[in-house]
Amino acid sequence: MTLANHDRYCAEIVTQTDLLVSTIQGRDLTAPVPSCPGWNVGQLLRHLGGGQRWATETVRTLATEPVPDQDFRDLSAYTHEDPAVLGPWLTEGAGQLADALRAAGPGAKVWTPVPGGTTDFYPRRFTHETALHRADATLALGATYVLAEDVAIDAIDEWMELGSLPMHFEVHPHMRELLGPDRTIHLHATDTAPEAAAEWVVDLTGDAITWRRSHEKSAVAVRGPLTDLLLTIYKRRPPHGEGIEVLGDAALLDFWLDRVSFG
Repeated sequence: MTLANHDRYCAEIVTQTDLLVSTIQGRDLTAPVPSCPGWNVGQLLRHLGGGQRWATETVRTLATEPVPDQDFRDLSAYTHEDPAVLGPWLTEGAGQLADALRAAGPGAKVWTPVPGGTTDFYPRRFTHETALHRADATLALGATYVLAEDVAIDAIDEWMELGSLPMHFEVHPHMRELLGPDRTIHLHATDTAPEAAAEWVVDLTGDAITWRRSHEKSAVAVRGPLTDLLLTIYKRRPPHGEGIEVLGDAALLDFWLDRVSFG
């Protein structure tokens, strides 16, 4: 399951940013972000906004090679951000990215950091990049994080696709250690309608990481609310915390989470 189409992703980038902006109004952005060690909320949001602007420039120019990242990886200058300033800046950047993606359209040739090389990568990636960093900020500020079911399912699908790319074996050879007989992981969302089919199996038994939407007996099963599953695979919450049930080989789950990541 993916979100409906290119335009829906473009709209969702703006929606997720608007939800984020509403969360930070009147808040102290110097609060630390436990899921992004070393950053406070203001720095996290400068990183997100900078990433959106980087993607805008990449798509706007249909770049054929990486665009400079505008120095939003060094966040030392952004320790005391004002939500009254940062909010409009985030809103502007999300709108610019959505406009650039709509102007370029789906399927246009452009540089991407993973195989594919079309504009299809950017609206989906920045929908979920924005949604997950919204989670980082929301939880750091002690607020409740809620994500629409279709967005959360698509975020897990995208994570599975990106996390199983063969290129990871070249960049991180230690990931090959995941492969072995009887190594399967079943993720099962417990709070979705049956027609959502929000279940995934990660298969590590072959010569590559594969995954499928399925209900199968596996070496380890992980059951919990959909958003909690998403936050678990993104390492935003512990896999053995409240609300998550782990059945079977918990060590395999921990090993997989340690070795595979994206975003």
